[in-house]
Amino acid sequence: MNQKSQSMVFIHGMYMTPLCWEHWIETFQAKGYACFAPAWPGRNRAVAELRGEHPDSQLGRLTLRAVIEHLAGVIQALDHKPILVGHSMGGLIAQLLLQRGLTSAAVAIDSAPPLGVFTPKWSFIKSNWPHINPFAPQSQPIQMTFERFQYTFVNSLPLEQQRAAFERYVVPESRHVPAESLTSLARVDFRKPGAPLLLIAGSNDHIIPASLVRSNHARYQRPGSITDFKEYAGRTHFIIRQDHWEEVADDVRDWLDDQEL
Repeated sequence: MNQKSQSMVFIHGMYMTPLCWEHWIETFQAKGYACFAPAWPGRNRAVAELRGEHPDSQLGRLTLRAVIEHLAGVIQALDHKPILVGHSMGGLIAQLLLQRGLTSAAVAIDSAPPLGVFTPKWSFIKSNWPHINPFAPQSQPIQMTFERFQYTFVNSLPLEQQRAAFERYVVPESRHVPAESLTSLARVDFRKPGAPLLLIAGSNDHIIPASLVRSNHARYQRPGSITDFKEYAGRTHFIIRQDHWEEVADDVRDWLDDQEL
């Protein structure tokens, strides 16, 4: 593969900004990829500024549909179909854009589940309930507390790493985004052939358990299409920045090389 001809689009997830991909971008640029990390609408500002505006009424109106259409527009403006790499809700978005035929390959890391893929595992319910609680005011954005971040994103990491990650990356979120992921907007046609897809899971992930990602992978029945799965022992939902994230990034690069795009 001529890596210099390949573009990569990194899609962040909920409670994050493109900053979470900072080291991945450095790594893949060094390999010759043209890298882009477009922000969700309203997320192209500093973390401190976004936190300081909470509760932001404009953020409260942000929908998953608006995020998807914004990113689709960014991708379609490129000269050729890029590789998509998405984390968490960004992973689900990568899956949805793949079935639109907008990517040459996609990697979904700790992907939020498409419609119909579910787990009753307590850590999943506990982690997601605060932002999908139907009794909470839906126009009111939600702010991630440090204690909740510890449980949902960085469980098992040392306290100093948990605190540093929280301060550097975490921003408030719209409740409409996760709510719409429970509707037909998030439906994946698991039988539709398409570009190669790799789904990645971490064994210690609370908010998107590895078993849920395995179920997501198992639903795919795409004749003639590649759909792969890889699980990493001891990794949390913060797998893209947790210690030894380089191993995951290197495996993604090797998988992409195998696809001979």
